[in-house]
Amino acid sequence: MRKLLKHRLPNPESIQNNRWLRPLSRTLLHPRLWHLNRHSAAGAIAVGLFCGLIPGPFQMIGAALACVLFRVNLPLALVATLYTNPLTIVPLYLLAFSIGHVFVGNGEVFTPPPALGDAGFMAWLDAITQWMIGLGAPLALGLLLLATALAITGYFLVRAVWRWHLVRSWRARSEARAQNKSA
Repeated sequence: MRKLLKHRLPNPESIQNNRWLRPLSRTLLHPRLWHLNRHSAAGAIAVGLFCGLIPGPFQMIGAALACVLFRVNLPLALVATLYTNPLTIVPLYLLAFSIGHVFVGNGEVFTPPPALGDAGFMAWLDAITQWMIGLGAPLALGLLLLATALAITGYFLVRAVWRWHLVRSWRARSEARAQNKSA
């Protein structure tokens, strides 16, 4: 598992050679940010899944900051944020709104934004502002709950898959040794 991931992820030299990241190299070149084991991989996936729901281009910045804070694998966390893309972000945000609405909402379902209509631009602007404020609390809580659930699930799933892979390779080596002794 480790070999497979190491070949696909960037190395610390790419940061050292990047002129934009060179001022941050003391922080970004910390060995624990690049070490790959089941603990750092599980933590990186959790960080990536949590930060993947941050809006816009701040996903990777948030993931990088969290990696520095928690000292988990940086490249893997950055790659893990990519589960949100233009095709998945809308369904994920609707799911987050639905989750938040269960805890905050008043029983109504998601309503589409108000149409411009005949009332005029200022009335529409007021209506759209009220609509966005109505979405704010359920969406914020839903994003936090969904991100936390994804992070916890991803963390334990990576730990379980890594353990399964490790046990499988131990058994294969044990069987190979047993065959070599009998031969």
